[in-house]
Amino acid sequence: MQIKNFIIDKTLKELTQHRTVVLPIACYETIINQNINGYIPLHWHDEFQFVLVMKGEAIFQMNEEKLTVQEGEGLFINSGCLHMARDKNQSGCTYICLNVAPRFVLSQELYTTFVTPYIQATNIPFLHLQPSELWGANILASILKINQLIKQHSPYYEIEISVLLSLIWKNLIMNGIDLEYEQAMLFKSDRMKQMLNWIHLHYAEKILLDDIARAGHLSRSECCRYFKRMLKITPLNYVNDYRIQKSLILLQQPESTVTNVAYQVGFNSTSYFIDRFRKSMNTTPFAYKKALL
Repeated sequence: MQIKNFIIDKTLKELTQHRTVVLPIACYETIINQNINGYIPLHWHDEFQFVLVMKGEAIFQMNEEKLTVQEGEGLFINSGCLHMARDKNQSGCTYICLNVAPRFVLSQELYTTFVTPYIQATNIPFLHLQPSELWGANILASILKINQLIKQHSPYYEIEISVLLSLIWKNLIMNGIDLEYEQAMLFKSDRMKQMLNWIHLHYAEKILLDDIARAGHLSRSECCRYFKRMLKITPLNYVNDYRIQKSLILLQQPESTVTNVAYQVGFNSTSYFIDRFRKSMNTTPFAYKKALL
C-alpha cells in the first residue's frame, strides 16, 4: 500500500492509522517521488519507525543530521524525532516503512527497563541499519519478513510479528550504544516543535519573523539559528514551503482557482505564489491543476 499523502496534525505529528487495536503497527511501502509533495515532508510521531530501502537511495534528515540510505540499508528513527526524506539522484527510491507503538515492542513488564531508556536517550534520534553488521542485518531481515506476513495474512501472523518485533528490539539494544541524556537537547527539540506548531496554526495569516521567534521564546537571531541548524532553511522560507504543501490539497478541488488558493494559504500575491510554487514543485500551479483533470 502506497501512502501518497499521510496525515499530520498542526504540530507535524503524523496521524497514520494503526491496522488494528490488536496489532498497533503501520507497515507500508513508500515510493518517495509519488508522494503528493514529491518528497516526504517534515513530521514526527510517537511510534518508532523502522525503514528498509528496497530500491534506489534517499537522503533522510533526522533533526539536524542528514544521511544517505542506500538500497539494502535502513534506519531506526526514535520516538518524537523530526524527520523527512527525499529521493536521491531520481533513483525511484522505494522503502518499507514500519511504525510501531513503543508499548507493543516488548511486554509491559519489560518496557520500563528495556524500552523507556531508549525513548528518553538524547544521543540516538536515529540509527543507521547496515547489512554489513550482524545486528543491523537481523533487523532489516525482520522488517522484510513483517511486511511479507502482513501481505500474506497467514494464520497467527500477528503472533509471528510480535515475536519478530521482540527480536528487532533485542538486536537494537545489543549493539552496545551508550545512552546519554541531555536536558538541553530535549529543550531545543521542544522549542522547535513549538515554533512549527505556531506556523501550522497561523500559516494562512500574515506571519513575521517576530511572531515565530515569540512562539519559541527566542530572539529573532536565535530563531533564525534554530531553523538553519535544525531544518537547513530560514523561518520565513519554511513558512512559504509549508504554504505550498497546503496548496497542493486545495488545488485538487475541481472548483478551486489558483488565485483563491494563493490567498487561502497565506500568500497576498498570486504572482508570488506562482513563483514560489514553480521553485518548489518544478511546475506552475496551473499546470499542476491541469494534470489532475
